[in-house]
Amino acid sequence: MKILHTADWHLGKIVNNVYMTEDQRFILKQFLTVVEEQQPDVIIIAGDLYDRAIPPKQAVELLNDTLTTLINDFNIPVLAISGNHDSPDRLEFGSQLFRKQQLYLDTKLSEEYQAVTLYDESGPVHFHLVPYVEPAEVAYQFDDDEVRSHQQAAEKLIKYITERYDMEERHVWIGHAFLAGGMESESEERLSMIGGSPYIDTELFKPFTYVALGHLHQSQKVGAEKVRYSGSILKYSFSEVTHKKSVTIVDMDEKGELGIDKVPLRPIRDFERIEGYFDELMRGDAADHPDSYLHVRLLDDGQLIDPMGKLRKLYPNILHLERKISSQPKQSEDIQKMKERQRLSPATLFASFYQEIKGETIPNHRKKLVEETIETLKQQERGQ
Repeated sequence: MKILHTADWHLGKIVNNVYMTEDQRFILKQFLTVVEEQQPDVIIIAGDLYDRAIPPKQAVELLNDTLTTLINDFNIPVLAISGNHDSPDRLEFGSQLFRKQQLYLDTKLSEEYQAVTLYDESGPVHFHLVPYVEPAEVAYQFDDDEVRSHQQAAEKLIKYITERYDMEERHVWIGHAFLAGGMESESEERLSMIGGSPYIDTELFKPFTYVALGHLHQSQKVGAEKVRYSGSILKYSFSEVTHKKSVTIVDMDEKGELGIDKVPLRPIRDFERIEGYFDELMRGDAADHPDSYLHVRLLDDGQLIDPMGKLRKLYPNILHLERKISSQPKQSEDIQKMKERQRLSPATLFASFYQEIKGETIPNHRKKLVEETIETLKQQERGQ
């Protein structure tokens, strides 16, 4: 059986006040091309379809269009779960009807739990759809107050499954969780730590043939080859600059042996970090591509007039600009200078500012105008 594993679409995501919908539409169109080329037997989406509980209209339309193409045009079963960013109630709407079209979407634990079983020429493969749940939800479902951490919740769920299924057959766990040893980034929202750690031990998943995970945005294995995060479809923060985004292709034979490959996804705009002096960056060749989303670090010490505005003429998608952080001795010097400046008169401060910006001493006639203006403002403040 050929499985395509993806996760963490985060449709409706906003990064530094920029809606990512155009980028997501581009990458999902590319995703559909990958599906058409790879012809998988089943597609797994391991949570965080949306970026927030109430997604914008454009995000809902994009998900609807993508799933409709997968189900109606490609006729491939889709197995999806809700992640910690999704609203279980909203995603659950219509899910029972969708199952007839082979869209299996699980968002809550159920007393009537059943795996989704698909068949290839070698027999059944059981897919266990386990949406993101808080430990308290597992404790309630199993009437067990001892369940207080994500580890204990996973233990309870896995015990439930292994007692009811023949684990000599092929089983796939689909989950959205934080496994101990996984490499995280700044993009993931921290999972709840009420009552204990958010981490789950990979050893729990030994009974499963393959473990398809969502939550961590970097594509990676954790502990064993069969325990994998597919990673997000796009970079969603500058902490992901070095990530190579992809979907994971899993070929499972009749004995449960796995062949694992990654198919890269190439965004319309990449994320880059660049740094340099303002004049160097203004040459326009500092980024690998000028349209990339950029984190810019300026090395200049002096004052700059509207550096963001000027740089955006060459690099239109700058998301963040910062100045070089001075060393501690320099910071002490700056604090001393600030204290000295606080003791100067407003007119002297303005004259110093004029000197720094213009590179020349303020003329007497302008100095006089400034002093008259300052005096007028003082009188207004005093109510005179």
